[in-house]
Amino acid sequence: MAGQVWGAGSGALDLLRALPRVSLANLRPNPGSRKMERRRRGQRRGRKGERQRGTQLRLGFEGGQTPFCLRIPKHGFNEGHSFRRQYQPWSLNRLQYLIDLGRVDPTQPIDLTQLVNGRGLVEEGADTFKAKVNIEVQLASELAIATIERNGGVVTTAFYDPRSLEILWKPIPFFLRGQPIPKRMLPPKALVPYYTDARNRGYLADPAGFPEARLELAKKYGCILPDIAKDQLFKMLSTRKDPRQIFFGLAPGWVVNMADKKILKPTQEKLLEYYRS
Repeated sequence: MAGQVWGAGSGALDLLRALPRVSLANLRPNPGSRKMERRRRGQRRGRKGERQRGTQLRLGFEGGQTPFCLRIPKHGFNEGHSFRRQYQPWSLNRLQYLIDLGRVDPTQPIDLTQLVNGRGLVEEGADTFKAKVNIEVQLASELAIATIERNGGVVTTAFYDPRSLEILWKPIPFFLRGQPIPKRMLPPKALVPYYTDARNRGYLADPAGFPEARLELAKKYGCILPDIAKDQLFKMLSTRKDPRQIFFGLAPGWVVNMADKKILKPTQEKLLEYYRS
C-alpha cells in the first residue's frame, strides 16, 4: 500500500482520491453558461402543412372539426333564410327609360315577358315617371303603386310558380316544343294574405275593394286620381289575367303552332273541365 504523498501537489491528489469518478452522470455545465438548442427537422417552423403550399385556402374556410353554424347557438330570426323568395328590383326609372327607347310598348299590357324574370317594382324614379301603363309584377312597393295610378295606370301583383315563370319569360322555346300551355299554380299559404289584399293590388283580391284602396292610397300621397273609365285606353287598362292564366290572350290548354302560326284549342270536355278548374 502506497504511503501518503508529500509535496506541492499532495493536497490536490488527496482531494481527487476522495472525490467520485468523473462520468456523464455527474457532468454539469458551467454556471451562467448558455447553449443553443439543437435545431432538428423543420427548424422550429413545423412540418409542411396546407398553409405552406402554393395554393391558398378558399374564402371563408376556418378549419377545425365543428363548423360555426354548429358552434354558435341557434336563433329564430334566420330560420328558413335559404328558402326566402328574392325578386330582382325593377325601378320606375328603368321602366321609363325602356319606354322612351321603344323597347317596351305602353299601349299594351306589360308583364314578365317584357321585364324578364321575377321582378319587384320599387319606387326609384317616382318623381320622373310619366308613362301610363298596365303592368303586372310579382311585388310592388306602396309608392310605386301610387305613382303609376297617379298617371292613370294600373298595377297588378301576381304570383308565378317556377315553371310558369320560366315559360312566361322564355315563350318562344316553349312554343317550339309544341306543348299545351299549363295552368298557373296558386300561391303558397304564406303568400295568400298578400295576393288577396286589395291594398297590394293582388290578383286574388276582390275587385270591388280596388276603388276604395286606390282612393285611400291617393289621399295618403296627395295625388289626384284620373278617371280611367273615360280614357281612350280603358280597354287595355282594364285587361287582367285569370288566376290560372300565364299569357295575355292565351288560355291554359292551348297549343301555339309556330310553324303554321296557328293556335290549337282543346275540344274534349274532359280537357276543358281540367283547364277550367
